[in-house]
Amino acid sequence: MGDQAHRREGLAPSWPAGRRDLPLDGAANLDSSGAETNQFPVPGAAQHVSAALQTRDRSTGLALTKHVAVLMGGWSAEREVSLSSGKPCADAAEKAGYRVTRVDVTRDIAATLRDLKPDVALNLLHGRPGEDGTLQGILEIVGIPYSHSGVLASALAMQKDIAKTVLKAAGVPVPGGLVTTRAAAAKKHLLPPPYVIKPVAEGSSVGVFIVREDHKHPPQELTRADWSFGETVLVEPFIPGKELTCAVMGDKPLGVIEIVPATKFYDYEAKYTPGGSKHLLPAPIDQAVYAEVQRLSLAAHNALGCRGITRADFRYDDSKGVAGLSCLEVNTQPGMTQTSLVPDMATHAGIAFEELVRWMIEDASLDR
Repeated sequence: MGDQAHRREGLAPSWPAGRRDLPLDGAANLDSSGAETNQFPVPGAAQHVSAALQTRDRSTGLALTKHVAVLMGGWSAEREVSLSSGKPCADAAEKAGYRVTRVDVTRDIAATLRDLKPDVALNLLHGRPGEDGTLQGILEIVGIPYSHSGVLASALAMQKDIAKTVLKAAGVPVPGGLVTTRAAAAKKHLLPPPYVIKPVAEGSSVGVFIVREDHKHPPQELTRADWSFGETVLVEPFIPGKELTCAVMGDKPLGVIEIVPATKFYDYEAKYTPGGSKHLLPAPIDQAVYAEVQRLSLAAHNALGCRGITRADFRYDDSKGVAGLSCLEVNTQPGMTQTSLVPDMATHAGIAFEELVRWMIEDASLDR
C-alpha cells in the first residue's frame, strides 16, 4: 500500500551490485547523488541488524538452510507492483543461501502452503489479501511464520479512516476530513478545493484524486460502473508543501526521504516508473523536523501494533515548522521494487539489500 495523494519524484534505489558491499560496522549515509554524508545518520541501525542476524545464526545453526516461500502477485490492483517487489527479494534470498520458492498467490494459497511446507513466508503482496490481515490469518491457521505485521495491525492500517482515529489518539497528527460514499463525493464539493479524495482501503495512490480550485465539479470517474476501489472514500483537505516518508525496521526508524515527483503528484506512475520521482536522502529539511518525522513514524508503527518493516508517509507544510507535519498513512507492506523507498533508506543506514531481505526472513514469526 502506498497512498500518498501528495508526493514527489524518484531515482532508482541505491542497491544495485555497486552498493551491496556497504559495511555493516558503520552506517554509510548517502545524499541524493550517492555521495557519502554525515548528515542525520541513523545511529546503530546497521550494527543492530548485523548483530541480530549473527545471534539468530548461532542460536539455530539453520538460518541459511530455511525454505522460504516468497509470496507475491495476488489479484489486487497492485498485483504488478507486488511481482516487481517479489522478484528482487527472491533473488536476494537465494543469494543469501536460502531455499526459495516463488509463489504467485491465488485463492487456493492455503492448500499451496500446506503442500510446500515452507519454514517461512516472506509476504510481498500489496493490497488485498496480503496487506489487510486476510493472508496473515491464513498463515496463522496453517502455522507458517511470516514477515511484516500481523492480522490486527495489517487490517487496521489498511482501513485508513480507522487508522487515522488510532493515530490521532496516540498523538500522531493526521489530516482532517470526512468519510463518505463515492456517490456523495461525486455529487458536490464536500470540502472547499483543493482537497483529496481517496479510497479508504487501497494503496499506491490507486483511485486517488486531487480536486483543485479550478475544478467546478468533483471527479465524475467516481460514478463509473467499473469502479473497483470500494464504495467508501476519504475526503481530506489538500496539504501544501513537501512529501516526506520514513521507514521503521523493528524498533528503529531509518532515514527520512523527501519525494519529488516528475508528475503533478506522487501517483502510481511516479512511484513505479524509473525516473518518475527523485528520492532526496537525507531530506533537506530542518534537523528538528527530520527528528520529529522519525519519532512520529515509530510512534505510528507502535500505535497500530505493527511488526517488521513499515513506512509512514507525511505531508509537510514547511511554513509551519514541526507543526506542519501530517501523517497520511502507515504502509505495512512497503514496496521493494527498483524505484521503492525502503531499499534506499536501508542503504543510507549501511544495510545492503541482501541483508535487508535476510533480516525480514529472520524476523518472521507467528502471533504477530
